[in-house]
Amino acid sequence: MKGELKQRLRSAREPSFGTWVSSSSLVAVDALRGLGFDWLMVDTEHAPVNPETLAAMVALLQGSGPTPFVRVGNIDQYLVKQALDAGAHGILVPLVSSEAQARAVVSYAKYPPEGIRGAAAAAASRYGRELATYLRTANAETTVGVQIETREALEHLEAIAAVPGVDLLFVGPTDLTLSLGLLDDRTNPKVRDAMRTVVATCERHGKIPGTLVVSLEEKKAAVDLGFRFISLASDIRFLLDGASRFRNG
Repeated sequence: MKGELKQRLRSAREPSFGTWVSSSSLVAVDALRGLGFDWLMVDTEHAPVNPETLAAMVALLQGSGPTPFVRVGNIDQYLVKQALDAGAHGILVPLVSSEAQARAVVSYAKYPPEGIRGAAAAAASRYGRELATYLRTANAETTVGVQIETREALEHLEAIAAVPGVDLLFVGPTDLTLSLGLLDDRTNPKVRDAMRTVVATCERHGKIPGTLVVSLEEKKAAVDLGFRFISLASDIRFLLDGASRFRNG
């Protein structure tokens, strides 16, 4: 396991760019991995990805190319364990709205004494052949991300950001917009103000601010706001946008 991306995110000021894999498609992962993305986020919260498909997707991303991340479906020890044992270099956990939830996420992602993750001779340790090395490096090299996407999360933002072991605070823009009572008005000034607050809080606590964008305008705005872990839409979005341009062009 290599932690180059995590080290770069902590030290560099320029943003890293990845994309969401929402199609549950190994073909999509294979096609996207050669396009220069820094990372790919396999979504298991809203996409129907079973453990075997998840493991195959992460395996495709080992070695050179984008760093494999997994968004798990819930604040759940089993789901975090499945993602990391499959070889993901980082996890993203949705709907983290309190310090206690953030601490639980860290505990699930870290081996003792920092957490309660159980050891296994799984893909992450090359099925046990590299277990000794993996056990000694995984805690430091695994990126732990929590999603800030509720009004409650904003109210507890300082406490969440202060949790040791949390590396990434990722704004879920659509869910945050919904939670603020704005439906799908993602460009509302209240949403942008909340995003600025997340970035500023990350700066104070030495964390990495992240978000997802769905247009070039949103990409520029995210960079200008100071986000450093930016998802450029998703494989499904690329498919629909490309098909629409050809069909209607």
